[in-house]
Amino acid sequence: MSTIDDPLVQGSFYQKRRKIFPKRVHGPFRSLKWAIMAVTLAIYYVTPWLRWDRGAFAPNQAVLVDLAHRRFYFFGVEIWPQEFYYVAGLLIMAGIGLFLVTSTVGRAWCGYSCPQTVWTDLFMAVERRIEGDRNARIKLDQAPWSAAKIAKRTAVHASWLVIGLLTGGAWVFYFADAPTLLRDLFSGQAATVAYASVAVLTFTTYVFGGLMREQVCTYMCPWPRIQGAMLDENSLVVTYKAWRGEPRSHGTKKADIADLELGDCVDCLACVNVCPTGIDIRNGPQLECITCALCIDACNEVMGKLGRAPDLIGYTTPQRDVAEAAGRPLAPLWRTIVRPRSLLYFAGWSSIGLAMLVVLSMRDRLDLTVSHDRNPLFVELADGDVRNGYTVKLLNMEPRPRRIELRLEGLPGATMWQPLQESVRTRVLTVDTRPDGLEAIRVLVRAPRDLVREGSVDFRFVAREVGGTERSIEGARFNGPEA
Repeated sequence: MSTIDDPLVQGSFYQKRRKIFPKRVHGPFRSLKWAIMAVTLAIYYVTPWLRWDRGAFAPNQAVLVDLAHRRFYFFGVEIWPQEFYYVAGLLIMAGIGLFLVTSTVGRAWCGYSCPQTVWTDLFMAVERRIEGDRNARIKLDQAPWSAAKIAKRTAVHASWLVIGLLTGGAWVFYFADAPTLLRDLFSGQAATVAYASVAVLTFTTYVFGGLMREQVCTYMCPWPRIQGAMLDENSLVVTYKAWRGEPRSHGTKKADIADLELGDCVDCLACVNVCPTGIDIRNGPQLECITCALCIDACNEVMGKLGRAPDLIGYTTPQRDVAEAAGRPLAPLWRTIVRPRSLLYFAGWSSIGLAMLVVLSMRDRLDLTVSHDRNPLFVELADGDVRNGYTVKLLNMEPRPRRIELRLEGLPGATMWQPLQESVRTRVLTVDTRPDGLEAIRVLVRAPRDLVREGSVDFRFVAREVGGTERSIEGARFNGPEA
């Protein structure tokens, strides 16, 4: 039984966060991260301002989630609520794509393209610009509070809040016409939900990217726990080649180096100092590693200065690392990527994408639904004919007005009309539909008594665009008295 003197009782189950001060580094992977950050941020901030001409009856914003009218516009594609399976398909493709990337090149998504990584990189760049590089930030953090320290910290947090505000502001522009909403936000005429959304996203961006940083990846994100099932001995991951680096030569006198068989690692801690999550890659694969490869740039810079071979830390697979350590010949690197597992993921991913494109190109933009009157089911007229009532709904899913012909098929001798228009009974009604609109009309159908000797007969309503080829067919039942 535990007592109060038990260290488990006295101690805390939670470790206090150790501040991380990543050092600036130069190299191809750092340049790649800058490029990806610039592209992704440009896409995020610029996309709501792109225009796309859909005619006079539809919004001209290229990407718009129109919640008021329950539409999603993506350039030339318009998605209705009943077509949400396209969004589900995209989410499935994103999941399979993440599996594909992880199984081949590890957590490349986390290290380069994840929004948490992109915004954290941006926040750290701002902090580095104001407070200086690693040593300067450590010194400032340990220094007592002064006017200079307060000024720098205020500038950093104010800059982070501005970035958070721009992030939240850009997000709401996806849900309304961007120029109009921007004007309304500054004039105080925007909806309360718009201001609330900007405030929430400003706060979360500031907290996640500026204050929590690597804690989001380590403690909040589930992917580090899932990735273990995605990786195998042929997955490319950032690896410290211990067979080449050990034993380390740090602290060994130059006169003694010739008498020792030392590795290439000089224990300079350059790989640790640049890591945004503060880990030591030399300790092997770790949950906190996002495979950003900045440690590769840092180590190669040191190896270059010492005149030693690069890639003491590099992208490799566990299988290749073992083979290289044993001096065995290595298979081409492309074979580690093009293998049955990755091909299976790619086949599933591309099949879903191709199927969605085919369905998208063949989908109907005209929909017809018919519902029979429940009471009465039929009316016997004075001359012996029988009349049924129906509610017909025509859905025009194009951003332009369309004239639709509604025709009876399979009910010989029957005619139809709209209420109060019995004098113009016909077999074909013409209905004008609004752009992206639903037209509901009530139709009365009259048929000879002989057609319903068995009590009911099946027939069809056919809707066809005037001057077009698209049509929609809906079955219905005409009821009458039983024999």
